Amino acid sequence: MFDVIISGGGPTGMMLASELRLHDVDVLVLEKDAEPSQLVRSLGLHPRSIEIMDQRGLLDRFLAHGQQYPGPRRFAGIDKPLTATLDTAHGYILGIPQPVTDRLLAERAVELGAQVRRGHEVTGVEQDDEGVTVELADGARLRSRWLVGCDGGRSLVRKLLGVGFPGEPAQTEWLLAELEVTTPPDELAAVAGEVRKTHKGFGIGPAGNGLHRAVVPAATVAEDRTTPPTLEEFRTQLRSYAGTDFGAHSPRWLSRFTDATRLAERYRTGRVFLAGDAAHVHPPLGGQGLNLGIQDAFNLGWKLAAEVNGWAPEGLLDSYHSERRPVAADVLNTTRAQSELISPESGPQAVRRLLTELTDFEDVSRFLIEKVTGTGVRYDFGESQELIGKRLRDVRLSRGRLYELMHRGRGLLLDQTGKLSVAGWADRVDHVIDVSDELDVPAALLRPDGHVAWTGDDQQDLLNHLPTWWGAV
Repeated sequence: MFDVIISGGGPTGMMLASELRLHDVDVLVLEKDAEPSQLVRSLGLHPRSIEIMDQRGLLDRFLAHGQQYPGPRRFAGIDKPLTATLDTAHGYILGIPQPVTDRLLAERAVELGAQVRRGHEVTGVEQDDEGVTVELADGARLRSRWLVGCDGGRSLVRKLLGVGFPGEPAQTEWLLAELEVTTPPDELAAVAGEVRKTHKGFGIGPAGNGLHRAVVPAATVAEDRTTPPTLEEFRTQLRSYAGTDFGAHSPRWLSRFTDATRLAERYRTGRVFLAGDAAHVHPPLGGQGLNLGIQDAFNLGWKLAAEVNGWAPEGLLDSYHSERRPVAADVLNTTRAQSELISPESGPQAVRRLLTELTDFEDVSRFLIEKVTGTGVRYDFGESQELIGKRLRDVRLSRGRLYELMHRGRGLLLDQTGKLSVAGWADRVDHVIDVSDELDVPAALLRPDGHVAWTGDDQQDLLNHLPTWWGAV
């Protein structure tokens, strides 16, 4: 019997596998596709996801394969850049194609000891008081203590559980591709820029290696969205919006996506969890989908590991739903708003002009950026102290950086007083005595995901808080 089976080997599943392996959990990842997908649905990582990679010692790998861009500085394609400064050491977008992100996360999971089986499709799920039985397409049956469905927006795991997925069906569809073109670069850029003045859902530009990445609204919403568009369908839509198909030819891949917006009614059903697109789907505006899934995994991993290893306090596993579902609901709301704002209709355009004026205010600019990047997430721990529930940015210490101390995925007490103790929890919480000019509390207790669980300098108060997240001694 495995400790955890993960259905789905995308970025959410592989991030989760790595988090579990940090705590010696026996993990099996089942992926139905025999080979990794080459579709570039995501183009980069936002600051919070970059922080996560830094917290686990992975950032150098990603920086070596990506390109840093200033930002984020756009909301719903509003032409005027947002100017607020984020409370992060990583105030940039890391441009990196999704297949590269997928590969780096898969390599990390395997390095840590996760088993990955490609070409193995989950077709059945049954659970009882002791564990979960997973049936595969070839008839094989596997057993685990826990199962996590990271199997995408059409999640079979979610359907087998009978979890509702309410929301709005697709109203608009876009075609997406990487292909070659014959139009000269200057002419292509000029035409694309003119089209985008009225159609923010249109775009075409260089993607490297002689390819161009293009996105254009489809004529209708396809009945079967699993079937990719044809090259001729793509050319037709390019001509419809731009008056030219740019000589598009030799596509590397073609795909389609929609503005369907749905949120799972619950993230946990007994011994089975949902994460990533299996729990939420939304329009790709703002590029939040992949990032949201990685952050789901980062929240769930240490909690599920605590349960497997026998020290999870009561309610810890349920906090995954209570913390992450509201975050997804907020992302869905934000992408709905952006979908409206890119409409060429007069009403949305009036709101767009008003919001453009409002972004001159620093607080408005910061609010919008934090929405998109995930840096503004604050979990409700029932306490009013300003830092509690927020993630702590990578502060400089006298002997290095905070995130350098978090690579093992354990809790951490950053103690500037030198008088506190985590005796009894030392197998789960690291105690670091150091000081930082950037931290204005005597000590901060961080969960493995970097969110602040306690601040202060009173030992008894600390002892009262430790069991909440790390169980009894």
